[in-house]
Amino acid sequence: MTERLIRLIRMIIAIQSKPGITAKELAEKCEATERTIYRDLNLLAIVTPLTNEGYGKGYTFMGNFAIYPLNWTEQEALVFSMLPKVMDQVQTLLPPGFDSAYEKVMATYNKQRSNHKEILEQITEVIQMGTPAYREDSPNYLYTILQASLEHKSIKAIYHTQSRNTQTERIIDPYYLVPRDQRFYLLGYCHTAGAVRTFRISRFREVTIMPQTYEREDFNIKSYLKNTWSIERGDKQIKFKVKFYPDVARYIKEEELFVRPRITDLPDGGLLFEVTVNDDREFLNWVYQYGPSAEILEPVSYRVALLEQLDRWKSLYSKTETTIS
Repeated sequence: MTERLIRLIRMIIAIQSKPGITAKELAEKCEATERTIYRDLNLLAIVTPLTNEGYGKGYTFMGNFAIYPLNWTEQEALVFSMLPKVMDQVQTLLPPGFDSAYEKVMATYNKQRSNHKEILEQITEVIQMGTPAYREDSPNYLYTILQASLEHKSIKAIYHTQSRNTQTERIIDPYYLVPRDQRFYLLGYCHTAGAVRTFRISRFREVTIMPQTYEREDFNIKSYLKNTWSIERGDKQIKFKVKFYPDVARYIKEEELFVRPRITDLPDGGLLFEVTVNDDREFLNWVYQYGPSAEILEPVSYRVALLEQLDRWKSLYSKTETTIS
C-alpha cells in the first residue's frame, strides 16, 4: 500500500511536469511495469481530472489541477532562505514583486512540509504493525523510516539480529518498504555490510534520520528481487511445478507476487503453476497453506520430503491420541 501511494505521487508530479507523458515513460520513472502503471492511471482518473490526449499523445491534467512539489533538501531550503541577504547588494536592480514572490515560494515550501508531515503521520496511523511475541514493548519506527526514504536521507539504527541475538549499529540508505506476510521489511543499502540488505521493521531498536542524503543510482528493485518469492533472497534456482485444484484456483490468480509464474488453466478448472525461485522455505510455506488442494509435482524430491513429513506428523498425533485416551 505504501509503495503504491509513493508511486501515485510520483506519477502526478511527472504528469504535471511533462504533460503528454506516456505510460511507458511513467513506467521507467517509477520503476514499474506498464501494466502496473495502467492500473494506477485508472485509479488516478477517478480522483483527479486526468485525461488521455489520444493514441501516442500521453496523459495530462485538465483545468487548473496541480500540486506544487518543492522537493528541496534541507541544504537547498537553507540556501534559498538566505537569498534575500545575498540579493541586498542588488536590491535596486530587482524587478517589482520580487519580495512578495519570494515570500509566496517560502510559504508554499513551509506549507508543503507541514502537509507532508501530516500525510506521513496519517499513513503511519493507518498501517498497523503487530508486536513480536518475544517483546512486550515494540516501538514503531515506520514513520521515521518512511520520512527518511521519501527525503532520500540515510538513517542510523540499532538493529537486533534474531539468529545471533545481538544488536549492532547500522548506517542504512532506506530504499523501499516492502509489506509481506503481515509484517514490513526495509530494503536498503547497508554501509556496514557494503551491500543492499533486507531488514525487518520490528527488529529496529533505535532509528534516527541523518543529514546526509543518498542516491539509488542504478539500483532496480525488480532485478534485485528476481526469482525471490517473498523477501528472502537465496542463491538457489529451483523450478517448481504445482497443481492447484479447482477450489483454490481463483485465489491463486489473485495473489500479488514478486516473481512472474507461468500459469496454465487445466480442463477440470484447476491450474498448473510453474515458477523458478531462489529459496524454497517461504515458497513451500505458501503452498502448504492450501493443504491437499495444492499438489507439488516437481521437483520429485520435494514430494518425497513431504511424504516423510506427513508420516512424522501422523506418528506424532497418533501418540498424542493414545496418551489422551
